Amino acid sequence: MTKRHGYALLAAIVAVVVVVSAAIYLGVSRAGTGSQDTLAGPRNPQNSAAPASAGTWVGSWATSPAAAEPGTEQEGLAGHSVRNVVHTSVGGTSARITLSNLFGQQPLTITHASIAVAAAPSNATAAAGTLRRLTFSGSTSVVIAAGQQVVSDAVRMEVPHDADMLITTYSPTPSGPVTYHPQARQISYVAKGDRTEDVSGAAYTEQSPYWRYLTALDVLSNESTGTVVVIGDSLTDGVTSTVGANRRWTDVLADRLRDESGAPRYSVVNEGISGNRILTDGLGRPKGTWPAINPSGLARFDRDVLSRTGVKAVVIVLGVNDILRTPHQTDPDKITDGLRELTRQAHSRGLRVIGATLMPFQGHRGYLPGLENVRQAVNAQIRSGNVFDEVVDFDKALRDPYNPRMLRPDYDSGDHLHPSDAGYRRMAETFNLSHLKGSAPAEL
Repeated sequence: MTKRHGYALLAAIVAVVVVVSAAIYLGVSRAGTGSQDTLAGPRNPQNSAAPASAGTWVGSWATSPAAAEPGTEQEGLAGHSVRNVVHTSVGGTSARITLSNLFGQQPLTITHASIAVAAAPSNATAAAGTLRRLTFSGSTSVVIAAGQQVVSDAVRMEVPHDADMLITTYSPTPSGPVTYHPQARQISYVAKGDRTEDVSGAAYTEQSPYWRYLTALDVLSNESTGTVVVIGDSLTDGVTSTVGANRRWTDVLADRLRDESGAPRYSVVNEGISGNRILTDGLGRPKGTWPAINPSGLARFDRDVLSRTGVKAVVIVLGVNDILRTPHQTDPDKITDGLRELTRQAHSRGLRVIGATLMPFQGHRGYLPGLENVRQAVNAQIRSGNVFDEVVDFDKALRDPYNPRMLRPDYDSGDHLHPSDAGYRRMAETFNLSHLKGSAPAEL
């Protein structure tokens, strides 16, 4: 055999090996996709990993961990499945979640977690074919140290915009205090035992007005290029809005950003905590413990705002509780200095900041004439343009034209502080969407 013939034979053998190897690879690849993404029982133990894909990771929903849930100090929710119901601002082709043990005092063990599209609004049943098992670094279980949080692996699934999602976790062992957000304005569910993979909601017989452990839902989105993060108090939390109807002003803002021509294609996440202040942590902090219950805007800004996925712009709606709650902050300069510090921190990340004027509260049980003077002084500084990059004038939009110290009656929920559903809608309609565009200036 000549050398030329020998080389030809060797080349033919190599070609055959390549073809056979490719066939084997394709067969294995096909066997590893398809039904494994949808949970069908114990024979499908894991999901396929989310592949590299076009799109942008953004926050579709988020909330702030506010405190340790009373009554969970010893057992936590051991032996129970928690099915949180959350509402998306934008959709995507993959999803991942963040779980928090911020207020825990010992490790939190989660042995199973899942995500699904809800079959109907405010419903514990999953839509057929949407339930996915979640993993953490490839494992179905994760241990979250006290004071820490974890992010799940991404999972492939179609996440609709403006839809309810079910995120379920199961913890088998006592974990101590449950990290929660008390003013969800949304009913979630609890079941005994490990029911994370139940498509049916039949086992979820206990209803809950809280969000527990879950603090974020991110999506890989083709319809959004970034995230607007709103930090605020009960006026952003939406405490008087209709439960389960998604009528917080941030929900309406998300609809506007998604639907209006020329609007920046941003998602909106709500980091409001009822009772929140700029300068002072909330009351009820257990002596000698950390972190503080209802941490101040300054204390939580990095975690709840600057660290959110895909953040492009920040909206700040804080200050009323600094004035209204005891001990009253009666120096307007201290309030605006705190707001300027939040703006400075956002600017250090290149983020644009839109801030809101403080809405009226005459008629509320905490109202005092001297406090009204402080509110007016803070608003004057905000309107001067040297606190934020842009201003949304919620005070002007919602105040009673016949008595500017009060909310307009149809915008008042009845407590003379928090808006009605119509008032929340008016807040969102007041927002100039073009203010969200562009880069932050070097300084104010």
